[in-house]
Amino acid sequence: MKSYLAKPDEVEKKWVLIDADGQVLGRLAVKIANILRGRNKPQYTAHVDTGDFVVVINAEKVKLTGKKEQNKIYQDYSGYMSGLKEQTASEIRKKHPTRLIRDAVKGMMPKNRLNRQQIGKLKIYAGNEHPHEAQQPQVLTQ
Repeated sequence: MKSYLAKPDEVEKKWVLIDADGQVLGRLAVKIANILRGRNKPQYTAHVDTGDFVVVINAEKVKLTGKKEQNKIYQDYSGYMSGLKEQTASEIRKKHPTRLIRDAVKGMMPKNRLNRQQIGKLKIYAGNEHPHEAQQPQVLTQ
């Protein structure tokens, strides 16, 4: 018996809508990463992009458990001497609320060229509105 390996032109990409309101960040990021990679489909193939497009709304209302809102540190380095900038999760939420979800999902993806192709299918919006109504995304329930 032969194993089935999906080919890039055979894959049908769909759109999925996820509401992040009140969901825990890590658990939500696992769901999103699996959908982007195609792990939720029977024709999943590791070296082929079999995943779907994901639209996340209400990113500013995602929940962090424990004291992560004050204690979790996000680091950016400019490349210059003493160019390290550290911000807490609450500061990131105020300035760039979509970054919390994007960084969590990106950390759960494989570190290769396929990652960059798959992370491009992730669309995150801080509010309730999104411009992807024409694609008719399916609402994902817990």
